[in-house]
Amino acid sequence: MTGLNTEWAIAQLDDFVRATTVTCVPSPPGSIGLHSYETAESKDEIVKRAQVVEHILDRVIPGWREAIKEKGRQKWSIHYEAAVRAREALVRADEIRQNLGEDAPEISAAHLHPWVWSGARSLWQSGHFRSAVEDAAKKVNAETQNKLGRRDLGETKLFQEAFTDKPAEAGKPRLRRMTPDSSDTYKSMQRGAMALAEGIYAGIRNPFNHESPEDIDQQIALEYLAALSVLARWVDSATVEVPS
Repeated sequence: MTGLNTEWAIAQLDDFVRATTVTCVPSPPGSIGLHSYETAESKDEIVKRAQVVEHILDRVIPGWREAIKEKGRQKWSIHYEAAVRAREALVRADEIRQNLGEDAPEISAAHLHPWVWSGARSLWQSGHFRSAVEDAAKKVNAETQNKLGRRDLGETKLFQEAFTDKPAEAGKPRLRRMTPDSSDTYKSMQRGAMALAEGIYAGIRNPFNHESPEDIDQQIALEYLAALSVLARWVDSATVEVPS
């Protein structure tokens, strides 16, 4: 995975699996059904390791908390199974890519524009991909409002006003991706930014308000975030034009 120190992550997972391995403690003599389970390390030691391992699990297998069921009275069973799965996924990542599909470049959500990832991170890591995209779209909208000082408009209308090639007016600053001139390049860059924003908010964000609230596929969500990241970079790098 892009940006992940695989060797380090596997070592952390190995240590955690060892620490959370359980053994059965038999019932006392003469008693029935009082057996229990004991982990290799104490609760305090496991909690220390979990603080780091949970970040690895969120990265390697998003949604692990909801996908894995607890096993009876075995403490840390969800974390233990997730760590075993995550380790296998990392160790055999190359094998899986080579045998299940093209070994193509990957996009890391964590390396998208900060506005997008900061808006999506918590929900993405818990496996709520649709909500992660919605929050990222809201974040990009809010940052654009902040840059222009405009709270009177939002989403599609905001970006139409921002990237229009009309001169700035009182209360209506513009975003310029390059120094304004009469060239086709300038016009294309402004029109392209406006069209991308319209496509994102009309074609991705708004339908979420009218469709059933079912979640979306992780790959589709990642592609949506990538589109938002392009728009965020264009807004972030643009110059604000105010009336002269």
